[in-house]
Amino acid sequence: MSDVTRVLDRAQAGDPKAAAELLPLVYDELRRLAVRRMANEHAGHTLQPTALVHEAWLRLVGGGQQYWNSRAHFFCAAAEAMRRILIESSRRKQSQQRGGDWQRCELDESAFVLERPTAELLDIDAALEKLGREDSSAADLVKLRYFVGLTLPQAAEALDISPRTADRLWAYARSWLRQELEPGGST
Repeated sequence: MSDVTRVLDRAQAGDPKAAAELLPLVYDELRRLAVRRMANEHAGHTLQPTALVHEAWLRLVGGGQQYWNSRAHFFCAAAEAMRRILIESSRRKQSQQRGGDWQRCELDESAFVLERPTAELLDIDAALEKLGREDSSAADLVKLRYFVGLTLPQAAEALDISPRTADRLWAYARSWLRQELEPGGST
């Protein structure tokens, strides 16, 4: 049993000190996941990997007593928290109050930086919610791969499924999402 699992077991048993002990054990891994995920974001993104980890941590332990029955369950919850933070950030950037769909550009006229369309991220989120209602395992796998940046073997381990099952589930989820996101799809 890993140290993380032991601390999670203690937290579930009601040990108030367990959450404080958990952060040092998972921080580096959460930071690596956030760095990988943020590498896929546009150049003008204001949220940094460290801030993403801290915000996710606050959501995981700040809202009251949380129970995670395994290391995999904890990292799935962290992936979901990071996904929600990025979605909320995209929605804020798209709102009229913050300039709507305006695009940032550097002051140097020779090097314009255009933001990645936030509408695409919102479409993916809507499709992912729909997939989650049909097949929660497939949706969890997509969240770990797309929003956290895990490799397929890492995501399989986090979900406690075999790499072969993860491969089949990934193929299904990609196909389902592609069909859902195509123009004229059912989203």
